[in-house]
Amino acid sequence: MTQSFDRLVERQIQKALAEGKLQGLEGEGKPLPDRSSEAFVDMATAVASRIMAEAGALPEEFKIKKLLEAAKQSYRDAQGDDAKRVAMALIADLQQRYNIAVEARRRFMGS
Repeated sequence: MTQSFDRLVERQIQKALAEGKLQGLEGEGKPLPDRSSEAFVDMATAVASRIMAEAGALPEEFKIKKLLEAAKQSYRDAQGDDAKRVAMALIADLQQRYNIAVEARRRFMGS
């Protein structure tokens, strides 16, 4: 059954190519986006996250993760002990908020 399905899909792709339906699509001629981080996430969660991101509706944990990455860069760039202490406190706070957001999503999704 898999071979016949593969052939059907291939025929549909070839038909769409011949009819020009695969031209002018968003991202045409560009490399595929790097989605290696999705390799360890179930497909439904990865697709849902991608759709929400494209719509500009990122879950709280993604927003916090970006802030966390910026805070870590600030720590690396910090000059002096006081600046490093402030940056480390921010990293600790953001890491805790990130962990809470991840756990909340997992409980909500029933994982």
